[in-house]
Amino acid sequence: MTQKDSIFAEPLAQVSDFIFDQTVVEVFPDMINRSVPGYQSILQGIGQLTKRYAQPHSTLYDLGCSLGAATLAMRQQIADLDHVDIVGVDNSSAMIERCQLLLQGYRSPVPVSLRCEDVQHTEISNASVVTMNFTLQFVPPEQRYAVLEKIFSGLRPGGALLLSEKFRSADPVMDELLIDIHHAFKRANGYSELEIAQKRAAIENVMRIDTLATHQQRLRDIGFAHTQVWFQCYNFAAMIAVKAPTVGGA
Repeated sequence: MTQKDSIFAEPLAQVSDFIFDQTVVEVFPDMINRSVPGYQSILQGIGQLTKRYAQPHSTLYDLGCSLGAATLAMRQQIADLDHVDIVGVDNSSAMIERCQLLLQGYRSPVPVSLRCEDVQHTEISNASVVTMNFTLQFVPPEQRYAVLEKIFSGLRPGGALLLSEKFRSADPVMDELLIDIHHAFKRANGYSELEIAQKRAAIENVMRIDTLATHQQRLRDIGFAHTQVWFQCYNFAAMIAVKAPTVGGA
Protein backbone atom coordinates (compact mmCIF):
# COMPACT_ATOMS: atom_id res chain seq x y z
CA MET A 1 0.00 0.00 0.00
CA THR A 2 1.29 3.45 -0.91
CA GLN A 3 2.32 5.54 2.06
CA LYS A 4 0.97 9.06 2.41
CA ASP A 5 3.40 11.90 1.87
CA SER A 6 3.85 13.79 5.14
CA ILE A 7 7.54 14.69 4.77
CA PHE A 8 6.92 18.43 5.21
CA ALA A 9 3.91 18.20 7.54
CA GLU A 10 5.80 19.34 10.65
CA PRO A 11 7.70 22.63 11.02
CA LEU A 12 11.40 22.23 10.19
CA ALA A 13 14.08 24.32 11.88
CA GLN A 14 15.94 24.35 8.58
CA VAL A 15 14.63 23.24 5.22
CA SER A 16 17.34 21.34 3.35
CA ASP A 17 17.53 20.91 -0.41
CA PHE A 18 15.19 18.25 -1.72
CA ILE A 19 16.77 14.87 -2.45
CA PHE A 20 15.31 11.64 -3.80
CA ASP A 21 16.32 9.49 -0.82
CA GLN A 22 14.70 6.48 0.84
CA THR A 23 12.20 8.69 2.68
CA VAL A 24 10.94 10.11 -0.63
CA VAL A 25 10.89 6.66 -2.25
CA GLU A 26 8.43 5.41 0.37
CA VAL A 27 5.88 8.14 -0.42
CA PHE A 28 6.75 9.00 -4.01
CA PRO A 29 3.61 7.66 -5.76
CA ASP A 30 1.38 9.61 -3.36
CA MET A 31 3.60 12.70 -3.58
CA ILE A 32 3.64 12.93 -7.35
CA ASN A 33 -0.06 12.22 -7.85
CA ARG A 34 -1.02 14.87 -5.29
CA SER A 35 1.54 17.38 -6.60
CA VAL A 36 1.56 17.06 -10.40
CA PRO A 37 -1.79 17.79 -12.08
CA GLY A 38 -2.55 15.40 -14.91
CA TYR A 39 0.24 12.99 -14.02
CA GLN A 40 -1.73 9.85 -14.87
CA SER A 41 -2.87 11.40 -18.16
CA ILE A 42 0.76 12.13 -19.01
CA LEU A 43 1.73 8.51 -18.33
CA GLN A 44 -1.10 7.30 -20.55
CA GLY A 45 0.05 9.64 -23.31
CA ILE A 46 3.65 8.45 -22.97
CA GLY A 47 2.41 4.92 -23.58
CA GLN A 48 0.38 5.96 -26.62
CA LEU A 49 3.20 7.98 -28.15
CA THR A 50 5.69 5.20 -27.49
CA LYS A 51 3.46 2.78 -29.40
CA ARG A 52 3.45 5.20 -32.33
CA TYR A 53 7.18 5.99 -32.47
CA ALA A 54 8.96 2.90 -31.12
CA GLN A 55 10.85 1.05 -33.85
CA PRO A 56 11.84 -2.63 -34.04
CA HIS A 57 15.47 -3.43 -33.27
CA SER A 58 15.91 -0.29 -31.17
CA THR A 59 16.39 0.81 -27.57
CA LEU A 60 14.03 2.99 -25.55
CA TYR A 61 15.29 5.14 -22.70
CA ASP A 62 13.57 6.44 -19.58
CA LEU A 63 15.92 9.10 -18.23
CA GLY A 64 15.13 9.89 -14.62
CA CYS A 65 12.99 6.78 -14.31
CA SER A 66 12.35 7.08 -10.53
CA LEU A 67 10.06 4.13 -9.66
CA GLY A 68 9.49 3.17 -13.29
CA ALA A 69 6.01 4.54 -13.97
CA ALA A 70 6.96 5.80 -17.45
CA THR A 71 9.02 2.67 -18.09
CA LEU A 72 5.95 0.53 -17.42
CA ALA A 73 3.76 2.78 -19.58
CA MET A 74 6.22 2.37 -22.45
CA ARG A 75 6.74 -1.35 -21.90
CA GLN A 76 3.03 -2.17 -22.00
CA GLN A 77 2.74 -0.73 -25.51
CA ILE A 78 5.67 -2.44 -27.25
CA ALA A 79 5.29 -6.11 -26.33
CA ASP A 80 4.62 -7.00 -29.97
CA LEU A 81 7.71 -5.24 -31.38
CA ASP A 82 10.73 -7.34 -32.32
CA HIS A 83 14.01 -6.88 -30.51
CA VAL A 84 13.30 -3.82 -28.40
CA ASP A 85 14.56 -3.15 -24.91
CA ILE A 86 14.28 -0.34 -22.38
CA VAL A 87 17.03 1.32 -20.38
CA GLY A 88 15.94 3.11 -17.20
CA VAL A 89 18.32 5.61 -15.63
CA ASP A 90 18.19 7.39 -12.28
CA ASN A 91 20.88 8.86 -10.05
CA SER A 92 19.09 7.78 -6.86
CA SER A 93 20.14 4.30 -5.75
CA ALA A 94 17.06 4.11 -3.52
CA MET A 95 14.82 4.77 -6.53
CA ILE A 96 16.62 2.20 -8.70
CA GLU A 97 16.39 -0.50 -6.03
CA ARG A 98 12.65 -0.02 -5.55
CA CYS A 99 12.07 0.30 -9.29
CA GLN A 100 13.72 -3.08 -9.84
CA LEU A 101 11.34 -4.69 -7.35
CA LEU A 102 8.29 -3.05 -8.92
CA LEU A 103 9.24 -4.08 -12.46
CA GLN A 104 9.55 -7.71 -11.35
CA GLY A 105 5.85 -7.65 -10.54
CA TYR A 106 4.87 -7.26 -14.22
CA ARG A 107 5.41 -9.99 -16.80
CA SER A 108 6.63 -8.76 -20.17
CA PRO A 109 8.75 -10.00 -23.07
CA VAL A 110 10.44 -6.57 -23.19
CA PRO A 111 13.70 -6.57 -21.20
CA VAL A 112 14.46 -3.60 -18.97
CA SER A 113 17.92 -2.76 -17.64
CA LEU A 114 18.34 -0.17 -14.90
CA ARG A 115 21.36 2.06 -14.37
CA CYS A 116 22.17 4.18 -11.36
CA GLU A 117 23.91 7.12 -12.95
CA ASP A 118 23.52 10.80 -13.77
CA VAL A 119 21.59 11.26 -17.01
CA GLN A 120 24.29 13.70 -18.09
CA HIS A 121 26.63 10.72 -18.37
CA THR A 122 24.22 8.34 -20.12
CA GLU A 123 25.21 7.35 -23.63
CA ILE A 124 22.25 7.22 -26.01
CA SER A 125 22.47 4.94 -29.03
CA ASN A 126 20.09 3.28 -31.48
CA ALA A 127 17.15 4.94 -29.70
CA SER A 128 13.66 5.28 -31.14
CA VAL A 129 11.99 6.81 -28.05
CA VAL A 130 13.58 8.72 -25.17
CA THR A 131 11.43 9.81 -22.23
CA MET A 132 12.38 12.51 -19.73
CA ASN A 133 9.38 12.73 -17.43
CA PHE A 134 10.02 15.72 -15.14
CA THR A 135 13.78 15.11 -15.26
CA LEU A 136 15.39 17.87 -17.30
CA GLN A 137 14.29 20.46 -14.72
CA PHE A 138 16.74 18.87 -12.26
CA VAL A 139 19.67 19.11 -14.69
CA PRO A 140 21.71 22.32 -14.21
CA PRO A 141 20.45 24.86 -16.80
CA GLU A 142 23.86 25.26 -18.39
CA GLN A 143 24.00 21.49 -19.06
CA ARG A 144 20.53 21.04 -20.58
CA TYR A 145 21.49 21.78 -24.17
CA ALA A 146 24.30 19.21 -24.06
CA VAL A 147 22.00 16.54 -22.61
CA LEU A 148 19.37 17.12 -25.29
CA GLU A 149 21.99 17.30 -28.03
CA LYS A 150 23.31 13.89 -26.96
CA ILE A 151 19.76 12.49 -27.05
CA PHE A 152 19.20 13.92 -30.53
CA SER A 153 22.44 12.40 -31.78
CA GLY A 154 21.51 8.99 -30.36
CA LEU A 155 17.99 8.96 -31.80
CA ARG A 156 17.30 7.06 -34.99
CA PRO A 157 15.66 8.99 -37.85
CA GLY A 158 11.98 9.35 -37.04
CA GLY A 159 12.65 8.86 -33.33
CA ALA A 160 10.96 10.91 -30.62
CA LEU A 161 11.84 12.64 -27.38
CA LEU A 162 8.99 12.78 -24.85
CA LEU A 163 9.69 15.64 -22.46
CA SER A 164 7.51 16.55 -19.46
CA GLU A 165 8.40 19.63 -17.40
CA LYS A 166 7.10 22.12 -14.91
CA PHE A 167 7.49 25.53 -16.53
CA ARG A 168 7.24 29.21 -15.78
CA SER A 169 5.30 31.76 -17.79
CA ALA A 170 7.20 34.60 -19.43
CA ASP A 171 4.34 36.87 -18.31
CA PRO A 172 4.79 37.56 -14.55
CA VAL A 173 1.05 38.03 -14.03
CA MET A 174 0.25 34.72 -15.70
CA ASP A 175 3.11 33.02 -13.89
CA GLU A 176 1.66 34.10 -10.55
CA LEU A 177 -1.75 32.83 -11.66
CA LEU A 178 -0.36 29.40 -12.61
CA ILE A 179 1.49 29.13 -9.31
CA ASP A 180 -1.62 30.10 -7.37
CA ILE A 181 -3.89 27.56 -9.06
CA HIS A 182 -1.24 24.86 -8.68
CA HIS A 183 -1.10 25.57 -4.95
CA ALA A 184 -4.90 25.39 -4.86
CA PHE A 185 -4.64 21.98 -6.54
CA LYS A 186 -2.24 20.82 -3.81
CA ARG A 187 -4.48 22.17 -1.05
CA ALA A 188 -7.43 20.33 -2.58
CA ASN A 189 -5.31 17.16 -2.40
CA GLY A 190 -4.77 17.58 1.33
CA TYR A 191 -1.49 19.49 1.56
CA SER A 192 -1.34 22.21 4.20
CA GLU A 193 0.06 25.69 3.68
CA LEU A 194 3.08 24.64 5.76
CA GLU A 195 3.72 21.61 3.56
CA ILE A 196 3.41 23.67 0.38
CA ALA A 197 5.76 26.37 1.67
CA GLN A 198 8.41 23.98 3.02
CA LYS A 199 8.37 21.79 -0.10
CA ARG A 200 8.77 24.89 -2.27
CA ALA A 201 11.74 26.04 -0.18
CA ALA A 202 13.34 22.60 -0.37
CA ILE A 203 13.04 22.24 -4.12
CA GLU A 204 13.69 25.76 -5.44
CA ASN A 205 17.49 25.36 -5.40
CA VAL A 206 17.50 21.99 -7.17
CA MET A 207 14.70 22.52 -9.70
CA ARG A 208 15.16 25.59 -11.89
CA ILE A 209 12.46 25.75 -14.52
CA ASP A 210 12.36 27.23 -18.03
CA THR A 211 9.60 28.83 -20.08
CA LEU A 212 7.88 26.74 -22.74
CA ALA A 213 9.36 29.05 -25.38
CA THR A 214 12.86 28.28 -24.07
CA HIS A 215 12.20 24.54 -24.26
CA GLN A 216 10.81 24.71 -27.77
CA GLN A 217 13.53 26.98 -29.14
CA ARG A 218 16.25 24.78 -27.67
CA LEU A 219 14.73 21.69 -29.27
CA ARG A 220 14.55 23.43 -32.65
CA ASP A 221 18.12 24.73 -32.34
CA ILE A 222 19.36 21.20 -31.67
CA GLY A 223 17.72 19.99 -34.87
CA PHE A 224 14.38 18.40 -34.06
CA ALA A 225 12.12 18.70 -37.10
CA HIS A 226 8.83 18.89 -35.19
CA THR A 227 7.92 19.95 -31.64
CA GLN A 228 4.56 20.16 -29.96
CA VAL A 229 3.03 20.56 -26.51
CA TRP A 230 0.53 17.69 -26.35
CA PHE A 231 -0.61 18.14 -22.74
CA GLN A 232 -0.77 21.06 -20.34
CA CYS A 233 -2.38 21.51 -16.95
CA TYR A 234 -1.55 24.70 -15.07
CA ASN A 235 2.25 25.11 -15.10
CA PHE A 236 2.98 21.52 -16.12
CA ALA A 237 3.38 20.45 -19.74
CA ALA A 238 4.33 17.43 -21.81
CA MET A 239 6.05 17.92 -25.16
CA ILE A 240 7.11 15.74 -28.05
CA ALA A 241 10.09 16.45 -30.32
CA VAL A 242 10.53 14.30 -33.43
CA LYS A 243 13.71 13.81 -35.41
CA ALA A 244 13.35 13.98 -39.20
CA PRO A 245 12.77 10.52 -40.74
CA THR A 246 15.71 11.02 -43.08
CA VAL A 247 18.68 13.37 -43.09
CA GLY A 248 17.45 16.67 -44.41
CA GLY A 249 13.84 15.49 -44.30
CA ALA A 250 10.91 17.04 -42.49
